[in-house]
Amino acid sequence: MRIESINPATEELLASFDEINSQELDRRVTHASEAFRSWRKVPISDRARCMNRMSEYLLAHKEKLARIATVEMGKPIRQSLAEVEKCALGCRFYAENGERFLASTPIETGSAQSYVEFDPVGIVLAIMPWNFPFWQVFRFAAPALVAGNVALLKHAPNVPQSAIAIEHAFREVGFPEHVFQTLLVGVPAVERII
Repeated sequence: MRIESINPATEELLASFDEINSQELDRRVTHASEAFRSWRKVPISDRARCMNRMSEYLLAHKEKLARIATVEMGKPIRQSLAEVEKCALGCRFYAENGERFLASTPIETGSAQSYVEFDPVGIVLAIMPWNFPFWQVFRFAAPALVAGNVALLKHAPNVPQSAIAIEHAFREVGFPEHVFQTLLVGVPAVERII
């Protein structure tokens, strides 16, 4: 199956991508599992630094990223710019507050010592809609990655360039390989991923 990026205003085909096959999909899920084993051990302060770099990257590249959203899903450029800026703010928020949010919380239970612990859970699969192609992704990815999880993105089929741009951003700012991956697949592949 081909995944196509089509400008909704002009109906022009912008780009076309092959869906990844089941073997490649299995490899990527395996890589995510391996990445989780090491990423979960990275100190929260280091994960937060990565997310701060993402915030800076988004602001530095907001015009380019906003253009992708505008031509790929039809959002006015002012709204696309605001969306990318909002993503940068979200990344900064979780970078600055992640350590506090994830700190162990003592609770009274009658035992000698009791507390609530927030441990990473593993791979987070995000199946995203098209209407906020950047914000929908960063609102899950920023807290999930700061918390020590890894992410697989199955974005809406009409915004593959946005999905690819997001994965590229995570690599550019220094997140370890396979901590965030875009999966160019159709809906039928979701069951296999799960």
